[in-house]
Amino acid sequence: MRRLAQVAAVLAVVAAMLAAPAAAYAATYNVRSYGATGDGSTDDTPAINAAITAASSAGGGTVQFPSGNYKSKHTIHLKSNVTLQLDAGSTIQGSSADTYDAAESNPNDSYQDYGHSHFHDAMIYGDRLTNIGITGAGTIDGAGNLITGNPGSGEADKILSLTRCDGLRLDGVTFRRGGHFAILTNNCNNITSDHLHVDTAGDRDGWNVISASNVTVTNADIAANDDALVFKSDFALGAKLPNGHVTVTDSHLSAQCCNALMFGSETCGDFTDYNFQRINITGADKSGLGMVSMDGANISDVHYRDITMTGVRSPIMQKIGTRKRCGNSPGVGHISNITYDDITATGAGPAFSPTIWGESGGNRISDVHFTNVHITVPGGNGTTGTGVPSNDPGNYNPNSIGTRPAYGWYVHNAHDITWTNSSVDFASGDGRPAVIANGAANLTFDGFTAERTANGPYDMGFQSVSGYCVKNSQNTAGLALRVNADSASSQNCSTATGVQYQAEGCTVFHGTVDADHSGFTGTGFVNGTNEVGSYVECAVTAAAAGPAPVTVRYANGTTTARPMSITVNGTVATSPTFAGTGNWDTWATTTFTAGLNAGTNLIRLTSTTAGGGPNLDRLDVVAAA
Repeated sequence: MRRLAQVAAVLAVVAAMLAAPAAAYAATYNVRSYGATGDGSTDDTPAINAAITAASSAGGGTVQFPSGNYKSKHTIHLKSNVTLQLDAGSTIQGSSADTYDAAESNPNDSYQDYGHSHFHDAMIYGDRLTNIGITGAGTIDGAGNLITGNPGSGEADKILSLTRCDGLRLDGVTFRRGGHFAILTNNCNNITSDHLHVDTAGDRDGWNVISASNVTVTNADIAANDDALVFKSDFALGAKLPNGHVTVTDSHLSAQCCNALMFGSETCGDFTDYNFQRINITGADKSGLGMVSMDGANISDVHYRDITMTGVRSPIMQKIGTRKRCGNSPGVGHISNITYDDITATGAGPAFSPTIWGESGGNRISDVHFTNVHITVPGGNGTTGTGVPSNDPGNYNPNSIGTRPAYGWYVHNAHDITWTNSSVDFASGDGRPAVIANGAANLTFDGFTAERTANGPYDMGFQSVSGYCVKNSQNTAGLALRVNADSASSQNCSTATGVQYQAEGCTVFHGTVDADHSGFTGTGFVNGTNEVGSYVECAVTAAAAGPAPVTVRYANGTTTARPMSITVNGTVATSPTFAGTGNWDTWATTTFTAGLNAGTNLIRLTSTTAGGGPNLDRLDVVAAA
């Protein structure tokens, strides 16, 4: 009996092995075997749908399109476990017969545009499907017959429309002339795409990825008229749905009228964990890298790296809006933990300044970090007012905010933002400052370079900014940046090992401590006598010997540079020239390295001309711990 049991077990294993190939290798269903002609005029939709049904009924398979032009006058209904394989030379063509499926009714129509609310009116449609795909070297072409607005009876406004699907693969195939959308996926998760090609440059959107989790896109080439690749979360399916765990790499995007790589505008559900790397953007008449929260979404943990942009009107834009076009009484959203690394952008004119715009009342933008971000704008503007521009909180477009008072970065209602080894400049002269921040906190510019405006009042302006820091920064000519801070702003360049030494607390030889100009820190500043030899000497403490960066904050309201000699413990360390800052209320910084001893060190700044030195506010010293 035991031997018979062993034989039975072996036979069972053999039977399983024999059955395995049939399960592992699904059958291929050639659409021509089901009556498709591929002649470009016969309606091949019945044959295509028959092949899909046969594959689905068998448990799954590949529906093959050999070389040919397959006219599709009706909607193709995709089914679970079916992949459409378009061989080289094959094209599925759209039709002008107006015989596509009618748009379904949607009780949530009012929360998003018509095209986002209706899914049946498409060349290819599927709902609640699993394990589906469209692959190959062929093309799906709307052929100019798809609608870019709201479709009428029998008209389609998109090529591929999928809802509530799990497991989607889009590889190699080309989508062309898609109407309103080449691809619209809503609540489709676990998506992979490699070498996808989309050309809707004469129509509207490329790919709208709505309410999606677990998405990987590699080697995409998307050229759109409206948005190229956009991530959204709307209320079309009657619920706020999560989004996240998305990676897009090694891709090319362009958008003629609108946004290249975008979050929004539909932003109901939250977004988290997005990584964009090695992407080339060649044109966007709105945002190159756009991110808006208009309908209450929290957007966090988004990272851009190695992005090149040319011909973009708004290189980088973040905005919080209060449109609240979402069900379930949405609040106001947040944007946080966003990084931009190794970004180069060249703007197209007229340009929108790179902008960070948060809402008031705590609904701000926070923890945004720019490293090696270099932006060139067209320039060409004259001087303007430096007040807060107008804003339409219900509009997400870059032009919803009026002309920014800075040609470079404009920051409003945001906190904990840093720029490291980054720059802004212009192609032709511009009269506005490089940076203006308003109603913000904890802004740090470290190693920041900005092109100086010929007629501008200053280079960097801080309005009601708590804790700003400009260090190791200069203009493109190597001169100190002219910094202007109002009386409601405060500077903070301290670090864990850094100490601020107020000039008025140091030894002053031939000078006075004054407070008649705004923007200083501490209780005042030192106004040295206009003579050779007037000085300020500060006693600086270091826990250990070693080099230490020392930043001098100063103002020079004249048009003549004022040189000084700086000694450390009696030895000349540097002889900087303190350039004019435009007026005595505008403060700038210059940084040098001091070789400090362990213990107390004397740093002396001595004027070397009869004109004296600049007004001195303080020294920031980062000594060895």
